[in-house]
Amino acid sequence: MKGKWALVTGATAGLGLAIAEGLAGAGANIILHDLIAPKQAADALRSRFGLEVIAAGVDLSQRDAIEAMMADLLDRCGAIDILVNNAVVRHFAAVEQFAPEHWDQALAVNLSAPFHLIRLALPTMKQRGWGRIINMGSIYSSRAVEDRIDYVTTKTAILGMTRAVAIETARSGITCNTLCPGTLPTPAILNKIATMASSSGRPVEDMTREYLGERQPTQRFIGMDAVAAVVVFLCGPAANDITGASLPIDGGWSVA
Repeated sequence: MKGKWALVTGATAGLGLAIAEGLAGAGANIILHDLIAPKQAADALRSRFGLEVIAAGVDLSQRDAIEAMMADLLDRCGAIDILVNNAVVRHFAAVEQFAPEHWDQALAVNLSAPFHLIRLALPTMKQRGWGRIINMGSIYSSRAVEDRIDYVTTKTAILGMTRAVAIETARSGITCNTLCPGTLPTPAILNKIATMASSSGRPVEDMTREYLGERQPTQRFIGMDAVAAVVVFLCGPAANDITGASLPIDGGWSVA
């Protein structure tokens, strides 16, 4: 991937950062997007891998901001060769209590932003005859959960977007796929399990196995590095004919 530019959204921590690190390890230059301290994370990535890294702190709920960012990046980089749509917002409430402004924000960041980034990245990908688009879905792309209508809806819709883009780009050297992880060891999940363990007086390890066992048959968290490795694989030559796919990385949750 040497010489290629990869844009990863929502990438200063957690899964997004792991994906950026995986792509950097494979030789790609990185555009690190996030609203929170992208420059600090970009400096650390640049120092670690010795590659070109650009920090981009743009509000993905604003189409004008996305268009301005992409115009600047395309001018500086020539093309976005790899686009990973990872940024997400989520809220927790029953449907009848769900704030309309939260719904609008989730649609903008989780669904409209990937669309705008894809449409703006595609022309130069097509000119070069090569491109990789990877949309981050979820286990909830294929099933539902209470009190998370924005997340379930947008993560389901991203599958349709992936299929549509894959069909339109099938003869252009571009692939478009969705990854659907299960439960990752995010700070929110770890804090939730710790609170449950404290309330019940049980060891965190036992509560973790129980929490995951109700979801993932492996009773393990999904490794962020493992998801990043699949992203890197999808950008390699062995994945040239994988497009329009929805790939679960969920420890067997989707088939249990």
